[in-house]
Amino acid sequence: MLRKKKILLSGGGTAGSVSPLLAIADEIKGRTSDAGHQPADQSSSEFNFLWIGTRNGIEKGMVEKENILFKAIFAGKFRRYFSWKNFTDILLFKLGFWQAFFIMLKWRPDLVISAGGFVSVPVVWAAWFLRVPCLIHQQDVRPGLANKLMAPFAKIITVTFKKSLNDYGKKAIWIGNPVRKRIAASPSINFFQLKDGLPTILIVGGGTGAMFINRLVAESINDLLKFSQVIHVTGKNKSTLKPETHPNYHSFEFLNVDQFSEAMQKSDLVVTRAGLSTLTELSYLGKPIIIIPIPGSHQEENAEIYKAYNAAVVLDQNTLTKDSFLKTIESILSDPAKISALKNNISRLLKPRASQEMSKIISKLTEK
Repeated sequence: MLRKKKILLSGGGTAGSVSPLLAIADEIKGRTSDAGHQPADQSSSEFNFLWIGTRNGIEKGMVEKENILFKAIFAGKFRRYFSWKNFTDILLFKLGFWQAFFIMLKWRPDLVISAGGFVSVPVVWAAWFLRVPCLIHQQDVRPGLANKLMAPFAKIITVTFKKSLNDYGKKAIWIGNPVRKRIAASPSINFFQLKDGLPTILIVGGGTGAMFINRLVAESINDLLKFSQVIHVTGKNKSTLKPETHPNYHSFEFLNVDQFSEAMQKSDLVVTRAGLSTLTELSYLGKPIIIIPIPGSHQEENAEIYKAYNAAVVLDQNTLTKDSFLKTIESILSDPAKISALKNNISRLLKPRASQEMSKIISKLTEK
């Protein structure tokens, strides 16, 4: 009997670095795409998985629902500005390094994969000391500091956008961004009890929510509900409205994979931040979207790519008001030609078959 190959996945703090790794696990386990299908048992795959993440991040629940073993380590953060926490976080990095070192020494992975996040930095460094090959995935247009710190220790760096090849040299391979199979599966239940004939707007501020977007919704909701029904994902403890505000207002702190898939598929328009995991899934589904990137962040560069290809309407948070927000939504929903153009352009923006390409790379890296 052949020994199962062991793949260690690492990322967390937010959902951004988690979703592509779960998509990769989906693909290499050969999971079916039926909605509602239970996560495959590791015994049914030629691979075993272990996840190293943060102690208090969102990823633990997401990972364990996929029947992947989870281990938490201490995680620090290097800030690009002066902060006393930079000094205390050095200790957290050291603790995280030795925790990851001994976890890997015992588990003996064949490959380590990360899609960013500072929790992955000590993991990749420890893997290098143990001579375990590492694969890093760069989602965003702008290289993150965590990926910059890990890149010298990686065998291969896969990238979402072609222009990112210049950031990593000969190690880089352009594949697109992996997407979970269940995102495209037909919903098996009508979780949201939506009304027929009324446009549906999905509003989501990322894996941990966005207070600015939540406040904007609170100011606009009475007007929005005059011509639409709204699914609003607020983030934990960040809601500014009561769910019973209106029967056509559906508010949730968090949605699981199948619920979020249904929300995206049934939406006529999506309002979102510019995290690449969500943008990739919306691109895959061909949804018209409004992007409100976090000001002064890498998200602005992600949004610019979509804007340049007329694949999304991008709004500036610094100048956005309730009136301009409502006007933009109404102008899109009332213009079938605009909706059609947005759908077509976003569907063609990202390179297809990223998960399959990643699977081929993983197979080569784990060959003995």
